[in-house]
Amino acid sequence: MEGRAALVTGGSSGIGLAIARMLGREGYGLTVAARRPDKLENAVKELRDEGIEVESVAANLGSEEGIHQVVQAHKDKYGRMDVLINNAGVGIGGAIADHETKKLDIQLNVNLRGVYLTLRESIPMLKEAGAQHGKALVVNTASIAGKGGEAWLAAYSATKAGVIGLSQAAHGELAGDGIQVTAFCPGFVATPMTDWVEEQVAKEDMIQPEDIAEAVRFLLATSPHCIIPEIQFIRPQDVRQGI
Repeated sequence: MEGRAALVTGGSSGIGLAIARMLGREGYGLTVAARRPDKLENAVKELRDEGIEVESVAANLGSEEGIHQVVQAHKDKYGRMDVLINNAGVGIGGAIADHETKKLDIQLNVNLRGVYLTLRESIPMLKEAGAQHGKALVVNTASIAGKGGEAWLAAYSATKAGVIGLSQAAHGELAGDGIQVTAFCPGFVATPMTDWVEEQVAKEDMIQPEDIAEAVRFLLATSPHCIIPEIQFIRPQDVRQGI
């Protein structure tokens, strides 16, 4: 895919970094964005050491200003966007009755508003790519918690359900422009975001970030006439428990 370019948000670790690495190895020029500059630069160094071309932008993906900064930096560097991986997210647990408004707002701003705004700002470049080769790809990272709300993760579940709804609506609006939109709905993935549950579920028993990256590779390999609106990723244990 030499000559094509991808933007990956939330790309400093976990799912985002695994997808960025896969896209870079496939020849995509990359912009990787995340909130923490130190963590982001460590991740980008890993990619560059592998010979991957990558631009890094440290920004708050929960703010409109930060999102403008990221998308503009990508446009300035590459002038095109063939793939958008809308992956930035945050999860804060707690009972609804005790959940502070600040914690709710953080999740709404990053998980839902940020995903919406990043998609909105990327649409012009995605449309150009779709017109050129019939298949620009958007992946919005939701969660299995967006398919059925999880107790003590109410705010997170609500935002991820919103991401699924946004993806469905975007598919309806953009499919005619050669833009495919897929919502990813994983269960526990072995990333820093699931450290809180490691005592109950070992990392080696979780879905691996590379599993998610391979799903992106699959989507890129399908024809422009095949759209996959949603992919769920669940563990064998969850299947047995009827989740």
